[in-house]
Amino acid sequence: MIRASGSQIIVKLLELHGITTVAGIPGGSILPLYDELNRSSIRHVLVRQEQAAGFIAQGMSRTTGKPAVCMATSGPGAMNLLTSVADARCDSVPIIAITGQVNASLIGTDAFQEADTFGLSFPITKHSIMVKDPLELLEAIPQAFSIAVSGRPGPVLIDIPRDVQTKTVEFEKWPDIKSIDDSKHSVLAKRFATPEAEIPGTIDSMADALLSSKKAVLYLGGGCNTPGASSAIRDFLSIYNAATVSSLMGIGAVSRLDENNFGMVGMHGSYAANLAMHDADLVLAAGVRFDDRATGVIREFCPNAKILHMDIDAAEINKILPASISVVGDAETLFPLLNEAVSKKSSDPKSSAEGKEREQWLSSLRKTFRETESLELGRNPSVPKDSINPRRFIKEIPDMAEKAGLKPESIIVTTDVGQHQMWTAQYYPITRARQLLTSGSLGTMGFGLPTALGAAIANPDKRIVCVSGDGSILMNVQEFATLAEENLDVTVFVLQNGSLGMVRQQQQYLFNRNYSASEFKKSPDLLNIARGFGIDAIDATVDPDWNKKAFTPGPHFVLLKIDMEENVLPFVAAGHANIDPIR
Repeated sequence: MIRASGSQIIVKLLELHGITTVAGIPGGSILPLYDELNRSSIRHVLVRQEQAAGFIAQGMSRTTGKPAVCMATSGPGAMNLLTSVADARCDSVPIIAITGQVNASLIGTDAFQEADTFGLSFPITKHSIMVKDPLELLEAIPQAFSIAVSGRPGPVLIDIPRDVQTKTVEFEKWPDIKSIDDSKHSVLAKRFATPEAEIPGTIDSMADALLSSKKAVLYLGGGCNTPGASSAIRDFLSIYNAATVSSLMGIGAVSRLDENNFGMVGMHGSYAANLAMHDADLVLAAGVRFDDRATGVIREFCPNAKILHMDIDAAEINKILPASISVVGDAETLFPLLNEAVSKKSSDPKSSAEGKEREQWLSSLRKTFRETESLELGRNPSVPKDSINPRRFIKEIPDMAEKAGLKPESIIVTTDVGQHQMWTAQYYPITRARQLLTSGSLGTMGFGLPTALGAAIANPDKRIVCVSGDGSILMNVQEFATLAEENLDVTVFVLQNGSLGMVRQQQQYLFNRNYSASEFKKSPDLLNIARGFGIDAIDATVDPDWNKKAFTPGPHFVLLKIDMEENVLPFVAAGHANIDPIR
């Protein structure tokens, strides 16, 4: 028989699941777990606010595809954590959030630092678990890992009362972690997928539709942003010439350098990408949902297109746009089947009559894409000499890094939320899956810095570049202390314009320049703030060698000034079709 406390069970099961690093902050209701954690092989990263612990876990998970773990105590600790948990749910990121809770006998008595974490978390997690007995942990924790990654990934929260952590129990053996993939949760996920017997016929129908199309668009989302799916999509594009566009979360599924990749669709998408969707006669949507920021006015999004939809989540099929042909499954599995079906039906789809018409259409889209991008990169309002063109700066980051001796492929990019996020999505040459980490659906300011820390922890051989703004960076600025303490290879670029740029931009275009609470009356000295945390801080407006220093080992903060009048264009205003943007 094995004899162990609840805390010992938790730590042992985390080790068995391959967890080597967790992030969090201790507090009274989770101290027994921290007492045991300090005796384990698991590294703990002490953040300065619990929200950052969740984002560090996201940084680890988004870059590896594996579940990562964060921790918080009861009450305010758990409530601080919930924003990052909700963000993970919105962007389908598998993290495990472990929260301490007051003793079971005190639940419901308004005890010190008591909050209904289980109830609060229910709408914003893939699954929540309240553990009432240490023996339940033997099943609950493996289930949490299984649920987080099966089907459409997402966060799982486990709320554990303090007395459950301290109580000692006896049991016969540790769970067989290797059998988790065969658990009832994985079986349940498969139950909502298209039956295997139906897949070949569905894939054949998709291949027929593709081969008869003259203006086909491949629309990729976050479900395609894995190395395996990206490789299969490259194979597809080697045999079939389609216009390729993506959602914000799909950036990286196809290299930005691919000649038929026309960028992101939607409110701030490229004009060529939105034009391609509007003119398409067929759209193969893979691992993507037709969200409002991407579609704009839905009836004018792809009005003449036949929709083929493949997605891991059955709930997304026919939710916004009806699909002519659909299959529920993951892109990594389905694309090789589609590639085989297309190849069997046509020896050279690019040389067929339809393929030649597609190529003519693609040629015109390439011309439009080059012309509009060139205009945007060259655009610069009348600005002070110490201001930069943010579009050109972001596009040139890999070149600057290479000149400093760093290979562009060794860079992972995180962003906060705002204008800088959209400029990064538009212009940074993302070339591979999981290279861009950004808060998509929830749009959480404060995401960039702690997520960069998580990415650096999980990828010690990479340089992490965090692009932020002077509004977003203050949302989790305290994590500069964690960055300095961990001494990670993270470079933080802050574009300073003295405003909440995206809010101000919308007020300019939509509210007749009524700039309400969007311009800062006083800006803090961000350079000295960073230095106060022990971070090497560089003012790019006065240091001619800043770009060389920014990519040397260790953490760096670089401040760049941009003009307040710089706006993210194209911009599709509410009520307008994507092909009718402000340009």
